[in-house]
Amino acid sequence: MIVVRNTDKTGETNGLVATIGFFDGVHLGHRFLIRKMKEAARSRKLPTAVITFSQHPRMALQSDYQPKLLNSFDERLTHLADTGVDYCIVLDFTNELSQLTAEEFIAILSRKWRISTLFIGYNHRFGHDRRDGFEQYVNYAATCGMEVLQAPRFTENKVEVSSSEIRRQLTLGHVETATQLLTYPYQLKGHIVQGNKIGRTLGFPTANIQTDDSFKLIPRTGVYAVQVTWNKQTFKGMLYIGRRPTLSNDGDLAIEVHVLDFQGDMYANEISVSFIYYIREDIRFHSLEELKEQLKKDAAILRSY
Repeated sequence: MIVVRNTDKTGETNGLVATIGFFDGVHLGHRFLIRKMKEAARSRKLPTAVITFSQHPRMALQSDYQPKLLNSFDERLTHLADTGVDYCIVLDFTNELSQLTAEEFIAILSRKWRISTLFIGYNHRFGHDRRDGFEQYVNYAATCGMEVLQAPRFTENKVEVSSSEIRRQLTLGHVETATQLLTYPYQLKGHIVQGNKIGRTLGFPTANIQTDDSFKLIPRTGVYAVQVTWNKQTFKGMLYIGRRPTLSNDGDLAIEVHVLDFQGDMYANEISVSFIYYIREDIRFHSLEELKEQLKKDAAILRSY
């Protein structure tokens, strides 16, 4: 996949078949839309493109908006590349762009990017105030010699697949459902930072993770079975997300992982965790010994999986 930025051009002169969206998660619904677009492109013998944005559109309109995203920008590009599209056109969503009507935006897609066929997701709207719909897009595109097609509605097991639904599943701790809808396990990436080392005294040393992207959604508090990737190696891990109610009342959210059967020092290295399933909720224990016994039970569940 070739990534093309705002001021660049693809170099294609015969036209492109494209679709547009933020594509947070690049989930089953997005992949269905892209697959339909690729089918249309094959029949027209034209290359494909996805048009997306470098940051969430609402961030340009609301300076204090704090999105909860499923992907960092780099992750989103990686997942889009996995779909097999030829180009990814990345636009900066500016105030100027937000003021364009759908008619004006379609004209730019035709003139600047040589989009000859635009594939629209079911019920997807764009343009200032999102006033127009599919019928208007078809009429506007006709004046530019562009074709507009609409993908059919997509569901998975009678569930509307959307980024919002996946976020909801993650906030409930339903990471297995999120995996099904995403087509891959949800992941957090970060760096290992110094912790209080209480885990060592309990026989369960942990690596404390500081996430790299402050906008990524943090799943429900509790204990998870995860796959840990560190130093190009993969391990089973037991991840904790919570505020350590047994140890303190400072309210700071902690993300820390105990890596099974690992001997060594993980500090100051990059790490990623992929969520496999939810083990239990965050609990306040009456003593460290009680916490230690529960950790043994959690580890036994993880080993038996």
